[in-house]
Amino acid sequence: MAQEKKKGGVLPPDGGWGWMIVAGCFVVTVCTRAVTRCISIFFVEFQMHFARDYSGTAWIHSLVDCTTMLCAPLGSLIGNRLSCRVAVILGGFLASIGLVLSSFATSLEYLYLTLGVLTGLGFALCYTPAIAMVGIYFCERTALAYGIAMSGSGIGTFILAPVVQLLIEHYSWRGALLILGGFVSNLCVCGALLRPIILKEEEACPLPVDSECEYGVKPPGVPTGKAVDDKLEVDSKQRCLQSMQEYHFLLMPDFLVLAGSFLLLASGCSLPFVYLVPYALDVGIGHQHAAFLMSILGVIDIVGNITFGWLTDRRCLKKYRNICYMFAVGMEGLCCLFIPLLHTFVLLVPFSVLYGYFDGAYVALIPVVTSDVVGTTYLSSALGVVYFLHAVPYLVSPPIGGWLVDTTGTYTATFFLSGFALISSSLLLFSVAVIRRCQRNQKNSLSKEPKLVSCEGKQVDYYTSKKKDLLITIPATS
Repeated sequence: MAQEKKKGGVLPPDGGWGWMIVAGCFVVTVCTRAVTRCISIFFVEFQMHFARDYSGTAWIHSLVDCTTMLCAPLGSLIGNRLSCRVAVILGGFLASIGLVLSSFATSLEYLYLTLGVLTGLGFALCYTPAIAMVGIYFCERTALAYGIAMSGSGIGTFILAPVVQLLIEHYSWRGALLILGGFVSNLCVCGALLRPIILKEEEACPLPVDSECEYGVKPPGVPTGKAVDDKLEVDSKQRCLQSMQEYHFLLMPDFLVLAGSFLLLASGCSLPFVYLVPYALDVGIGHQHAAFLMSILGVIDIVGNITFGWLTDRRCLKKYRNICYMFAVGMEGLCCLFIPLLHTFVLLVPFSVLYGYFDGAYVALIPVVTSDVVGTTYLSSALGVVYFLHAVPYLVSPPIGGWLVDTTGTYTATFFLSGFALISSSLLLFSVAVIRRCQRNQKNSLSKEPKLVSCEGKQVDYYTSKKKDLLITIPATS
């Protein structure tokens, strides 16, 4: 990332201003992920006002999520080339403008553009750079820091869900979107907290950096003629080499497997957030109670963020982070398979508790697991790719879920689709881990087998197996 260049560098502080970075990232997740979740509360309002079906209305939530993840590499690029501070401030401005313009919507297509694309683009510029900054400031307590920062989505959902419902009742959905636009403008303040830092490990970079953020140190004096052309050619090659090094993790087998798992994960994780409130209303639960289910899901999400973050930072569990991640995703999928059996508020509360806990658990571990695979140096670029992979599933899965509801008349197929996708994501990582373990054990067993050594040209003494006192000597051949 482009940061204020200082001589040398520092180790990750694991505290100090790092906690302000965590606080800033916390508010970013409130204003991005929590607000995105609360868009589902507008679902019925949009459907009734514009007289559209489930599938058409679901495209709004899909476009917000898809644009946020599809443009995540753009957020990483701006963070790397300019600074995380610039990326988050710019994103906050765009997101706020998108929500304000959405309050004047005259059609669903208008909302597709303003709420879906413009607001989603603003969220994309904020989300990835803010998360990457936490990984730069923390080393030993990375999972705990991420757990606190990512808990903003849970706390935000817990607080915003009933507040948004009240705003809709008092000011209509237009007034609620206008107020949310003002609230989201706080992202600009969060961006100001993201103070740059240079880590010592960056000194190993083969490209020296000057004080004006340009690659290649300026030589003393003013070169002229051919020296200038040669320097420009070298600089362009160095920039090309740096860009290749920045994304070399894309060829890592471990990252490719993780990417496949993320695709399946994204296909299932957004559906419950989109259809939980409509499902609750469909089975006869009131509006306030339906919104309260989202609040319960959000507050338990916080517990999952922090407890899993703290637990996986313990020395005994640190090397089992991947297993903890697989367990959380698999359990979340199982919860989705049982939701069609739940038809009352009392029964849906346990679902919100369990789903919220495991959702918070795996969300906090995504940056940690990614960092374990690619390393801290490439974390920002890797997170951009990871969230980019979420884009297409986030775009198509809610409309597919809506089409299933329109076709079957129930939500059963939609929640089954979510559950099987999440379980498949966990099983993919588990299967690869088992195969790797078997290969490692086979390799270790082969390395422990005694090797046959040629006896030619050597005198070798043998003891017979039956008579250990009998020594046989084989003389060396000439």
